Amino acid sequence: MRNINKARYRRLRQLLTKRRRDLGLTQADLAKRLRRNQTFVRKYELGTRRLDVVDFLTVAEALQLRPTMVIRRICQSDQ
Repeated sequence: MRNINKARYRRLRQLLTKRRRDLGLTQADLAKRLRRNQTFVRKYELGTRRLDVVDFLTVAEALQLRPTMVIRRICQSDQ
């Protein structure tokens, strides 16, 4: 179970990072939208900090993503 969770979290980080870049946002730009500092974004993108559910929802909203879509994409990768 640990390996699958690690893979899922890596996919989540990749998806959020790709979306940020696709929107043309820097980490600092996103941090400003989140009202957090840039290191918050850098750390979760690198995987040195985990997002809890509330943080995930806030980040998804800032990136104009539907959280359910993100979760579906992560789970579909398991199949």
